[in-house]
Amino acid sequence: MNILGISCFYHDSAGCLVQDGEIIAAAQEERFSRKKHDFNFPSNAIKYCLAQGRIKAEELDYVVFYDKPFIKFERILETYLMYAPGGIRQFIQAMPLWLKQKLWIPELIAKELNYKGKILFTEHHESHAASAFFPSPFKRAAFLTMDGVGEWDTASFGVGRDNEIEIQYSLKFPHSLGLLYSAFTYYTGFKVNSGEYKLMGLAPYGKPKYKNLILDKLLDLKADGSFKMNMRYFGYCNGLRMTNSRFDRLFGGSARRPETKITQKDMDVAASIQAVTEEIMLKMACHVHKLTGEDNLCLAGGVALNCVGNGRILRESPFKEIWIQPASGDAGGALGAALLLWYKYLQNPRVVDGKNDLQKSSLLGPSYSDTHIESFLKKENIPYKELAYLELPKVTAELISQGNIIGWFQGRLEFGPRALGARSIIGDARDPQMQSKMNLKIKYRESFRPFAPTVLKERVSDWFALNRESPYMLLVAPVKEDKRMIPAVTHVDYSARIQTLKREDQPLYYDLINAFYEKTGCPLIINTSFNVRGEPLVCTPAEAFRCFMRTEMDYLVLGKFLLAKREQERIKKDTAWQKEFALD
Repeated sequence: MNILGISCFYHDSAGCLVQDGEIIAAAQEERFSRKKHDFNFPSNAIKYCLAQGRIKAEELDYVVFYDKPFIKFERILETYLMYAPGGIRQFIQAMPLWLKQKLWIPELIAKELNYKGKILFTEHHESHAASAFFPSPFKRAAFLTMDGVGEWDTASFGVGRDNEIEIQYSLKFPHSLGLLYSAFTYYTGFKVNSGEYKLMGLAPYGKPKYKNLILDKLLDLKADGSFKMNMRYFGYCNGLRMTNSRFDRLFGGSARRPETKITQKDMDVAASIQAVTEEIMLKMACHVHKLTGEDNLCLAGGVALNCVGNGRILRESPFKEIWIQPASGDAGGALGAALLLWYKYLQNPRVVDGKNDLQKSSLLGPSYSDTHIESFLKKENIPYKELAYLELPKVTAELISQGNIIGWFQGRLEFGPRALGARSIIGDARDPQMQSKMNLKIKYRESFRPFAPTVLKERVSDWFALNRESPYMLLVAPVKEDKRMIPAVTHVDYSARIQTLKREDQPLYYDLINAFYEKTGCPLIINTSFNVRGEPLVCTPAEAFRCFMRTEMDYLVLGKFLLAKREQERIKKDTAWQKEFALD
């Protein structure tokens, strides 16, 4: 049984192939098109998924789309009529894409795939809920989904049992935690639907001076976490801005212009909305526990990428365990839709052991063999050294201990926004200069952006106030006071966004960190995504090499091949390569 899940046309389009209930492949379109947050129909991602499953489109039994476009269109029409004639520009801009593409999903799928089989549709938050519960290790659990907006829902919760999920309650548009957070993302000068990470990273530099103002003027927040927003201050229903002039007056000035200096006020605004968001997330989680009585909680939707809020739910809510979908945004909707069809619609049994999830470490994208990599290196006449896999971890650990920054390219590409050790840039977390060096000379991004540690699972509680796994880098926890000698992964509030690692998940990456631990006594390293600002995670060896040459990384490990930057002088001098990599 072959099921293809698809999400597209908003942000982070993706495809996912499920065969007989097993997640075979999943990938975002941006990884192939090289257009960050690509929202177009995921032709390349689907092509990859079919190739990974060794099937053709005509062998698909079902194709399932992650939401219901006609209901979403209904919401847009009703919203426009409610605010008319305001919002006419927004309405006119939206209509061509709806009339050309979004209302014709079955015809588009049939045309793009040359597919004549069944095409089904799930509800948006049902896809999120399915992506949260079905890959989780739990036989039964509560689920909570929070994002910007689906059709009408902006948050929902319910219970998953075996092969069933049931949404019990939902919050409706325009009242949305995701859109509230995005409004402040816009106000602080970051890009909506991509800069929310920056807002979260900026928050610890400020004080929540405006928290009470937000709760008094912008929200009517109830004890159960539900709320109504005062729409007089927001522009997303009837304009092209997230906020309006009333919002500006309330906070004493207009939105920060992108790329201009970040002020203390911006930091305080970020801290304030982060504090409000955490309070809402925690109230929601406690209410879900009260109504469902479940011990386990599964999270999905874009807000579930707020790892600081997730950490508070873990520490302060009554739930004993939580599991967070690593591709919590719209990309994960493709996976959720496919699993929803397999389990709930087709009523297939679901088998879990209570410990291990079914997400395969979220390593669900393309991989490239050493033969492929070596062929690329030879074709481009690139100097390299071949190593045995047994010696690769020790050699790399030694280079890291010497202060080198290394591009690490191994195995299958990650599904979701986080690099988890397959397409990562790695370094020594003990180096006090490493954070600024990586931000300014490698990532070319804002200096306040924090980096995450990958730590051996069995050592996490020695270094952090965390006593469980965090395999997908979706939990923030404090660094223990006697372990604050890792400044490169310690944020200003002495916290860190943690990835724990088991050997069975990624043996080579584990052996590298273990070798570093044996050498230095430190069981963790920096892990940041293998890309530069504004670009998606690298997918192919050629993209990895291009990124390596455009930055000040010292070494690149491609499979079992080690490349040293100092040995690439010929390439630096070659005018063709110089143009390709925009080298000085």
